[in-house]
Amino acid sequence: MLHCNMTLSTSLQLRLDDVLAELVHARRQGDLGRLALVAYCEARRWARDAGKTALAEMASEMITRSPHSSREAFLRQIDALIEELQSLQVPSRPASLPVGDPRSGFAPART
Repeated sequence: MLHCNMTLSTSLQLRLDDVLAELVHARRQGDLGRLALVAYCEARRWARDAGKTALAEMASEMITRSPHSSREAFLRQIDALIEELQSLQVPSRPASLPVGDPRSGFAPART
């Protein structure tokens, strides 16, 4: 049971990383169509799978609500979605710390 929960958690985290990477890339490129697609399909689906219904509704309403007043208003909502998703990420070990360093949070397996 614990192994299944850990796998699900890892799977959700990896999917979150993928969704964020897609959103950030599309945001940098200014690709509004891709932003809308990823927000509505991928971010909303991830939020539902993770049990984050408020986040799923936010992503859904961002696309299905009446037209946005401007491009900048839509991008502000996308930025808010990205920030919310980033706040859910598990922090990773800093690259400058070796795996055995107690400050890294990762200890080598003991045999």
